[in-house]
Amino acid sequence: MAKVKITQIRSMIKRPDTQQRTIQSLGLGRINKSVEVEYTPQIQGMVKKVSHLVSVTEL
Repeated sequence: MAKVKITQIRSMIKRPDTQQRTIQSLGLGRINKSVEVEYTPQIQGMVKKVSHLVSVTEL
């Protein structure tokens, strides 16, 4: 699988609880925080759920 860098670009204030938990499970929680992960189908689904809050770049 390819590695990707996921960066949180928008705030979690006034977001639904499911979106907040998805961001936490990705390892994010602050604006401009980034994580590098393998782009598995599970990660892909989480990114799709919060795509308006994060940006994804391939490494």
